[in-house]
Amino acid sequence: MTGQTAKIASRCECGSMATRQVNQFILHEELWWDSEFSCDACGTYMCEHAGPGRAPDDVREALLAAHGPVRLQLAGPIPSLVPALKVVREVSAAPLPQARELVGELCRDGLVGTLSEMEFLKARLQLRGVHADVDRQIPRRD
Repeated sequence: MTGQTAKIASRCECGSMATRQVNQFILHEELWWDSEFSCDACGTYMCEHAGPGRAPDDVREALLAAHGPVRLQLAGPIPSLVPALKVVREVSAAPLPQARELVGELCRDGLVGTLSEMEFLKARLQLRGVHADVDRQIPRRD
């Protein structure tokens, strides 16, 4: 299972600092995310969310900050963009013009996101006969 975890400092209702743990992973061929909240001061613990779907921006940002981005690029030229367009539209629910832009990026410099997102997209592309590679070493810009 491909997945990542990040911890975010958060304020509890009791006033103390607490921890919010966010996770993103592939489960049953779907992209999932979850979020758990815990406060050592008052003992509060709760699952804020668990399920499939696109993670909210704050979850993605925490994962990218903790682990850095990864890049998904095509492994070589493809005879037709149609299979890649279908996958991108299925995964992102993007309208056709935006899906075309995303596939264009995939063909040029690659798409950048969390490890789970890019591994999920790679697996979906491979099911349609489109081969891609995930590069986990994207240089950070300071």
